[in-house]
Amino acid sequence: MNWFCCDGFMGVRKAHSNSDEHLNILSSIKNVKSFSYNEIKEATNNFNQSNMLGRGGFGTVYKGSLKDGTPFAAKVLSTESKQGLKEFLTEIQTIANVRHENLVKLIGCCIQGRNRILVYEYLENNSLDQALQGFKIGKVKLNWGVRSLICAGTARGLAYLHEELEPHIVHRDIKASNILLDKNFIPKIGDFGLAKLFPAYATHISTRVVGTTGYLAPEYAVHGQLTKRADIYSFGVLLLEVISGRRISSFQFSSTDTFLVQWAWQIYEEDRLIDLVDPNLDGYPEEEVLRYIKVALFCTQAAAARRPSMPDVVEMLSKPMKLHDMELTPPHVVQDSINLSRGCGLSNSSNTKSNSLCPPTISASIMYSEVVPR
Repeated sequence: MNWFCCDGFMGVRKAHSNSDEHLNILSSIKNVKSFSYNEIKEATNNFNQSNMLGRGGFGTVYKGSLKDGTPFAAKVLSTESKQGLKEFLTEIQTIANVRHENLVKLIGCCIQGRNRILVYEYLENNSLDQALQGFKIGKVKLNWGVRSLICAGTARGLAYLHEELEPHIVHRDIKASNILLDKNFIPKIGDFGLAKLFPAYATHISTRVVGTTGYLAPEYAVHGQLTKRADIYSFGVLLLEVISGRRISSFQFSSTDTFLVQWAWQIYEEDRLIDLVDPNLDGYPEEEVLRYIKVALFCTQAAAARRPSMPDVVEMLSKPMKLHDMELTPPHVVQDSINLSRGCGLSNSSNTKSNSLCPPTISASIMYSEVVPR
């Protein structure tokens, strides 16, 4: 596979002393097509603004069309992007041979000179983040059926990454803008530039902290200890966003700045969880919605060991069951790099339902029991 033109290869060699390692990675990747920069430029009409699908910290995404008319989304990394060649290659290596209904399919890439572009399948409804914003202004219909479909599908995609691949994959950046939606609102997890391969024998990986403020699990943000349960915390935050229609960023409540996760815990303790539901959401099944909120609270507990595994989350979301929410312990939000709480008991809440924040890993039977239909 011809991954580089000559000037592209020389440019990479000059900028990266470990280019041999990069070439070894590329040579091992299958099922990914190589595109030239000019091919993608032509397919996106010279990266026309009218074809721009979104913009993020790593670059801009454009819609394009292959010669056979198949639409695609091109993620064009900016030259100033914090995502370097290593992260770019990681994203290719991580998902090139992975196929799942709830993961974005990588079609190909371009590495030419300083240009680095990933070519993905095109998804008609863009990102969950944009869908939630579109719902607020009446452009997108997100009834409870669609929202529950998005939550459950995202959970299945994460469960696949965490448990069904070897080595396992920790995404590290689960958030609304990285969940893409097809024409039927089937969710697909995207943006694997920060993903980490996680050997089955490892209890955790010590690594630099990357991700998005508000979605970061406390043990990861404070100590750099990465486990699959960091993704689970992020997923719990995502659940709360989908149900409430609110963003993770701070909003005004009782004249003080707070975060969505903290607010959710507060109204849980006050036995008024229904107040968290998006006021624009009509005709939803209250019992199911409350179960989803409690699943989110299980996922965002401060102590990682108390969070359920993703297969448990899938089960908790998929069918009616009794959740043992008296076992819940408070969450914690790392709001910035300065205001970090140390230790295991990270909540500021004084009225907790349990003082045990650092127990051994909690079993699924403690969290829930199936409801047997009569």
